[in-house]
Amino acid sequence: HTITCKVMVLTTGTFMEGRIFIGEYDASNGRLDEPAAIGLGSALRKKGFPVGRLKTGTPARVRRSSLDFDKMEIQDGEETMMPFSFDYDSIQRPALPCHITWTNENTHQIIRQNIHRSPLYGGKIVGKGPRYCPSIEDKVVRFPDRERHQIFVEPEGVGTEEMYLNGISSSLPEDVQHAFIHSIAGLEHAQIMRPAYAVEYDFIDPQALFPSLESKLVENLFIAGQTNGTSGYEEAACQGLMAGINASQKLKGEKPLVLSRNEAYTGVLIDDLVTMGTQEPYRMFTSRAEYRLNLRHDSCDQRLTAKGLSVGLQKQEALDRLKDKLAKMDAVKDLLRARRLEEKSALQALKMPEVTIADLLEHMPELKAFEEPILYQVELDVKYEGYINRQERQISRFEKLESLLIDESLDYDAIEGLSAEGKEKLKKVRPLSIGQASRINGVRNSDIAVLIVHLDRGGRHGR
Repeated sequence: HTITCKVMVLTTGTFMEGRIFIGEYDASNGRLDEPAAIGLGSALRKKGFPVGRLKTGTPARVRRSSLDFDKMEIQDGEETMMPFSFDYDSIQRPALPCHITWTNENTHQIIRQNIHRSPLYGGKIVGKGPRYCPSIEDKVVRFPDRERHQIFVEPEGVGTEEMYLNGISSSLPEDVQHAFIHSIAGLEHAQIMRPAYAVEYDFIDPQALFPSLESKLVENLFIAGQTNGTSGYEEAACQGLMAGINASQKLKGEKPLVLSRNEAYTGVLIDDLVTMGTQEPYRMFTSRAEYRLNLRHDSCDQRLTAKGLSVGLQKQEALDRLKDKLAKMDAVKDLLRARRLEEKSALQALKMPEVTIADLLEHMPELKAFEEPILYQVELDVKYEGYINRQERQISRFEKLESLLIDESLDYDAIEGLSAEGKEKLKKVRPLSIGQASRINGVRNSDIAVLIVHLDRGGRHGR
């Protein structure tokens, strides 16, 4: 069959040539009992796409009613649940706790005795796994001096019996899984609802993509999610959102929406992928962001609402609500500047580490007229003002380099003075700005200087 379309978004997850492993058993699946997309990876390879192989895994799910929580350490969530969406002031749903338990020497002994039955150590799995969440057999082998490993027992949801055993992903056979799970405090009588398993799958080198997530090889094809070498639900979701936005923008003949590294963690993630690529499942960490003081959860509406409005994903009411919020924040800061506390203003007092906005409420009851989120964000703004101002200066320098655009078809072989490695990496990534070029592994500072001179001489182009 031939299915035609003007624009397409490809999001294969772990299904492209996916194969699951549970001990000696393996099958063509993208997830347990769900068929893989067979032939797609091979077809893309033939078309010239840079396709590689990765591996990830998932732990067993167990029945809540079969667990002994008295033997575990309770982990309550935050007393105040802050919504991700600014459309809501609070979350009205039950708060379910997590619990912590630990593996022990008996657990490790069971795993060591059966390590030869693991496809990970038997050579059946060739894909590289995630560095930051190894399987339990990997932990036991790589860290033999550790007497125990932590397990978070997490509810899968409010209306389900399934509990997620975070920390003991495995590809060992089911009988071994039963044995080592039942050796753990609180899990002695655990009923396993779904076994742990490893999954190996094809991915596309994300350096083959523009920052819009459009393919460099096939125009109008956008690629997102684990297909680009990421691991994790949030990492996949943000790419799907951006690919969907830019597919729509392409259909409308409008410019793509590309978030900068100083605007969103999504911008950091996508820039990392398309600029540097990945050889292992990529996870997003705050430490990857140079400008993370700007990327606070409470200020994302200030950074992104207008952009959402520009692509039709926000309404005017959201922008009006943001303007109202900013006006209230300014009003609070004006009150803090005007009120004197001993020899300094309340604003200056709030900069002191030991003083909180809650302390000031005792002296300034007029602050109680403002909502808690407003006071919370003002407190953060005031306390981090010096650091934020310093970061703004760094961002200004960063934005100058990002504004120096490079045409994607620039002939790097014709530019004298570039190092051989620099030319090779620049031709592979095809950066769209000097800023992006400067972040490519193997491109030297001298290469960047040569590029800037070339652009100044008339080689500047923009998309």
